[in-house]
Amino acid sequence: MIKISPSVLASDLSNLASEVVEIEKAGAEMAHLDVMDGVFVANMSFGMPVIECLRNKSNIIFDVHLMIVHPEKYAKRFIDAGADIVTFHIEACDDPRSLLREIRAAGAKAAISVKPATPASAVFDLLDELDMVLVMTVEPGYGGQKFMADMLPKIKELRAEIERRGLDIDIQVDGGINPETAKLTVEAGANVLVAGSSVFRAADRKAAIDALR
Repeated sequence: MIKISPSVLASDLSNLASEVVEIEKAGAEMAHLDVMDGVFVANMSFGMPVIECLRNKSNIIFDVHLMIVHPEKYAKRFIDAGADIVTFHIEACDDPRSLLREIRAAGAKAAISVKPATPASAVFDLLDELDMVLVMTVEPGYGGQKFMADMLPKIKELRAEIERRGLDIDIQVDGGINPETAKLTVEAGANVLVAGSSVFRAADRKAAIDALR
């Protein structure tokens, strides 16, 4: 099943609650919430208070992507704020296995992300602890970047290893996703698509989500 997780950074942030409700009604399975600290990436966004407020407005799955240093200090607090899935970067954590276990123990799904320069093999030893792997198809930190087609072999490599081991793990892609690039990533093995501009800037968001699917 292909799942769509629109990135709310591309939405009208002055009306964030209504934007999240709209994509839920339009058929999205998740809302992708990028948390950026200005350290791990050069941009900043929002944190736990915003997510906690949003949680009261929508039942959609909150797909929280932590682009922050020391995610182990904050993961549980994001779960308490309403995160259903917590993704952190392998490049930002000294003990990813421990953090993955902590996330699951707190009742959320655990996911890990790899930047473009990080090989797929970096997460192979952690697959038994994972619900999802996020392959960044742009450099993290800013929306609207061009899709990096050279990430497709990484997606294929991950899917092959997951299937070889008989695991049930989602592969998410984030960056430059539109109907054309979505097709390429799905063919490579991805099944969760993060899309920002192609959903939130569309006149008909349901049609945009359906086109991605």
